[in-house]
Amino acid sequence: MTGSFTLAYVPGVTPGKWARVWQDRLPQTPLTLVQVPAAQAAAKVRSGEADAALLRLPGDREDLHAIPLYTETTVVVHPKDHDFADELSLEDLAGHVLWQPLDDTLEWESVPGQPPVERPETTADAVEIVAAGVGLLVVPQSLARLHHRKDLAYTPLADAPQSRVALSFPIRDENPELVEHMIGIVRGRTVNSTRGPQAEPARAKQPPRASAPRRQQKPPPKRAKTRRGR
Repeated sequence: MTGSFTLAYVPGVTPGKWARVWQDRLPQTPLTLVQVPAAQAAAKVRSGEADAALLRLPGDREDLHAIPLYTETTVVVHPKDHDFADELSLEDLAGHVLWQPLDDTLEWESVPGQPPVERPETTADAVEIVAAGVGLLVVPQSLARLHHRKDLAYTPLADAPQSRVALSFPIRDENPELVEHMIGIVRGRTVNSTRGPQAEPARAKQPPRASAPRRQQKPPPKRAKTRRGR
């Protein structure tokens, strides 16, 4: 199989395990991983800069297929000294300022808590504000881990919106066989699955070069013994 494959992924998603499977199954087809902001992931696929993307749903799905892979736990990021229970509900946030950054990946019907004066530009900015002791932040757990700080903690939020990580690719794809390979990998299909194309053969290893046999050296001729006269 010829060509290459570019997989975009949003912050918090870790595609390394799938990249390793790709390398094992398609050793002759390079895979390039590109991290992109969440707001740009779908556009990268539509423009052809990426063949597919690992992104979060809900989101921009115009002209794109999306195969949900797993649902993330939603958590509240808060200062470590906050005395919270092991699990929170939306009612527990009523008395707190809740930051909603412009790159928020959750879809709220109505944001709980007290409205902030303004919305931070990014999730990273919102984390800095929370670390300063002002308000709380609700994010998927993978983003809380990504922005981990020693002075912050996170607690599961039981009744909050959830985000799903999905593999997204164009409806009219120019390289369906490679996309089908990626679908099989992220869905955990085995290499012998009848669904999808077969894996590439491994590159043939060059046999070691045989070294020329050493020429045996002949022993030097023995010198004849002579008798001394008496």
